Amino acid sequence: MTTFQSRHAVVALAFASALGLGACSSPAPEPADSAAMAPGTLVTDRPITSAAALPSAERTDLVTYISEGADGDPTLVSGTVAIPKGQAPEGGWPVISWAHGTTGVGDACAPSADTVGGPAHSYVGRTSAMLDRWVADGYAVVQTDYEGLGTPGGHPYMNGTSAANSVVDIVRAARDLEPAIGEKWIAMGHSQGGHAALYTGALGAERAPELDLQSVVSFAPGSRTSDTAAYFAAGGPGIAQALGFLPVLLLGAEAAQPELSADAMLTDESRPLLAAARTGCMDDVWAAAASVPADRIFAPGADLDGLREYYATQEIEHLDLSVPTLVVQGSADALVSRAITDQVTEALCGNDADLTYRVYDGADHRAVLEASFDDVHAFVGTVRAGETAGNTCN
Repeated sequence: MTTFQSRHAVVALAFASALGLGACSSPAPEPADSAAMAPGTLVTDRPITSAAALPSAERTDLVTYISEGADGDPTLVSGTVAIPKGQAPEGGWPVISWAHGTTGVGDACAPSADTVGGPAHSYVGRTSAMLDRWVADGYAVVQTDYEGLGTPGGHPYMNGTSAANSVVDIVRAARDLEPAIGEKWIAMGHSQGGHAALYTGALGAERAPELDLQSVVSFAPGSRTSDTAAYFAAGGPGIAQALGFLPVLLLGAEAAQPELSADAMLTDESRPLLAAARTGCMDDVWAAAASVPADRIFAPGADLDGLREYYATQEIEHLDLSVPTLVVQGSADALVSRAITDQVTEALCGNDADLTYRVYDGADHRAVLEASFDDVHAFVGTVRAGETAGNTCN
C-alpha cells in the first residue's frame, strides 16, 4: 500500500469509528481524529472509465469525502472529479461544481454509479454531455451525489443546506485530490440541483472562505415543495404526472426529520410508491405511479402539517445570494413552471440579489440545458473577467 493510499485508509477508518460505522468493539476516536472529520476531507479516490467519466477529461475519479448532513453531523458523500487535459493555467484549473437534478433516493440513482443503460442514464447521460463541454474548455468539473446517494443513510431530498454543503465540500476534496485545481469556482445545478445551487449561492462563500465562489447558475430550480401535501390532497390537475415526485419528497423529509414517517402518510394503495423509490430510480417510481389511485393517496391522520412546515423551511425565496447569479428557465417546462420561477426570481430580486433571469421559448425541463449553454458560458466568462453580467433585478 502506498503512502497516499494509507493516508486515505486512515481517514476512512477514523470516519467509520467516529460515526459508529465500525464494529461495536471499536474504540472511541481520539481527539486528533477531528481533523479527519473536517468538511471537505478526501476519504477515498479511484479512477473510473464508466459512463460517469467525462470523455474529454484527462481522467475522472470517483471520490468519497466528508461533508455535513441535514442533522448537522459529519457524513460521508460520494461524487466524481474530472480533470481537464493539458497544463493548468496560473492559479489552477477553475472549477464547475455541478448539482444534479432528481434521479431518485436509492443508491443506484447516484450519478457516480451511472452506466450505459443504467436506471438514471437517460438524465445523467444528458447532463454529462453538457458538462463535458466545460471540461473540454479547461474547467475541472466536480459532481456531488449528495448526502445519502451512494453512501450510507437516507437522502434528504430538497434539503437546501445539506445539498449546498455537499456542493461546496466536494470542491475542497477535489483540491486535496489534485493540487492543480484552483480556488476559483462556480456552482451550477438543474432542477433539484438548481435549488441546491441557489442555496450554495447563499451559503457557499461563508462556508468555504478559503475558496472564491464567483457565480451561480441555476437551471429550472425546484421550489414550492411546501405545497406538496395540499396539492395532492386537493386532487388538482396534473397529479398523474407529478405523482412520481411524491415518494422522493416523503422519503427526503423522513431522512431529514425521522418523525415524518413516509409509510404512515400513505394508504395501502399508494404505499407501493415508496417501495419503488427505495429500490429503484425515477423511471421505476413513475411506473408504479401509473397504478396508484389519485384520490386515495394520503392515509387518514397523516401528518401533512408537519410535512408542509418542514418543506416551508427549504424554500428559496428567502435566500440572500452573495454572488452574481443566473437563473434559466424553459417556457415549455411542465415540471418546473415558468410562472413559479418568475415568482421565485422576483422574490430573490427583492432580497437585493445580483440576478440575471433568462427564459428560453419552447424549451422543456431538460432541453433548457442545451438551449441556454451559450448564454451560460458567456455569463460565466463575463463574471470571471470581473465584468458586470447584467442585472435583471434593476
